[in-house]
Amino acid sequence: MSTSVAPRTPRPRPKVMTMTPAAVDRVRKLMASKGPSVAGLKIGVKKGGCAGMEYTLDWVDAVSKFDEVVEQDGARVIVDPQAVLFLLGTEMDWKVDTLASQFVFNNPNQSSACGCGESVNLVPASRDKLEALGQ
Repeated sequence: MSTSVAPRTPRPRPKVMTMTPAAVDRVRKLMASKGPSVAGLKIGVKKGGCAGMEYTLDWVDAVSKFDEVVEQDGARVIVDPQAVLFLLGTEMDWKVDTLASQFVFNNPNQSSACGCGESVNLVPASRDKLEALGQ
């Protein structure tokens, strides 16, 4: 007797990062101004600055094979695969102050930042965080 087992539907993967409503609104408006050819705002990290690392933001016209895509209410953020461990659990916000308007990253993997706010010290997410997400 042969039994057939239905293929299991993969469970949805958790988002690497989230966006506040203000960030969603700003990304959505910027995407609209860039036109239909833009795939989204790509976020990454690179070595630099006095604290060791800097966030990078670039508009891209395609999603690469290993990119993580975070979509929320019409806003699309693409996370560089090399940045995933540094951005896991991060909340992206849009802040408007008297002197500046900018994206702000509330990152649980950030251990410190420089005085000017241009660079940060990031540590990769722990194995416990990855296991909690089922990765």
